[in-house]
Parts: sequence; structure tokens; C-alpha cells
Amino acid sequence: TRPLIPALQANRLLTIHVSTMMLAYGLMTIAFVASSAYLLKSYIPALPGFPHPETAYRIAHQATILAFPALTLGIALGAYWANSAWGRYWGWDPKETASALTWLVLAGYMHMQGLRKWRGRRAAWVLVLGFASIAFNMFAVNFWISGLHSYA
Repeated sequence: TRPLIPALQANRLLTIHVSTMMLAYGLMTIAFVASSAYLLKSYIPALPGFPHPETAYRIAHQATILAFPALTLGIALGAYWANSAWGRYWGWDPKETASALTWLVLAGYMHMQGLRKWRGRRAAWVLVLGFASIAFNMFAVNFWISGLHSYA
């Protein structure tokens, strides 16, 4: 194995950045599972073993309320750290761009909550889209697209 590049060695800010991003992604996984349960139960009401749609919706919403500021903080910490490591706050690296896309989806969801017609199924589908952007970021960007975040 190759040693880590100096920018990745023993850096507290980097550790906090990555931990905060993983917290946001974990919370969005909860929101995705709850949104999926909401959608399944709302389309197939007789489906046994699933929570009531309103319960699932509430879980998804609460998880997203926590995930959005965590994601915002994680991106901001990453930008601050990137400036000290690479001399710039933002470089449109594929990982940065995919994270910005996820942030925009969640910001859209948060805005939608004030609009009555965008609650329920529409909001649940937006959270599914948000999780899909996270999955794309974690897998496609990490394994198939090269950039500053490619350390393999």
C-alpha cells in the first residue's frame, strides 16, 4: 500500500469534515428508508408490516431536518480544509459537485415543506432523489470518476 498524501495525514479538521458528512449521509439513509416506507404504504395501503404513512413521513422529515445542517456544515468544513490543503475553497471536483447537487436537492425539499401541494408523495420522492444523489456520490464518483477525492 502507498502512504497517505500529507494533506490527509493527522488532520483534525479533515476528520470532523468526513465525520459530519457521514452523519448527514446516515441521516439521509434513514430519511430514504422512511420515505420508501411512506411511498409503499401510500400506494399499497393494505401492505402489512409497514408504519402508518404519516409516521414514516414524520421520521423522514425529522431525519432530513437534522441531515441538512449537518450536510451544510460538512461541505463548509471541507471547503475550509481544501483551502489550506490545496489553496482553494472550491474546485468543482466531481465529489464537490455531487455534494452540491445533494445539498440543492435537500434545500429544495426544505423549501417545499412550506408549500402544501409539495408535501406527501412529492416530498417523499424528492428525498428518494436526494438519497440517489448520495449513492451516486459515494459509489460512482468514488469508483469511476477521478478527481481530488480519488485516493485509491
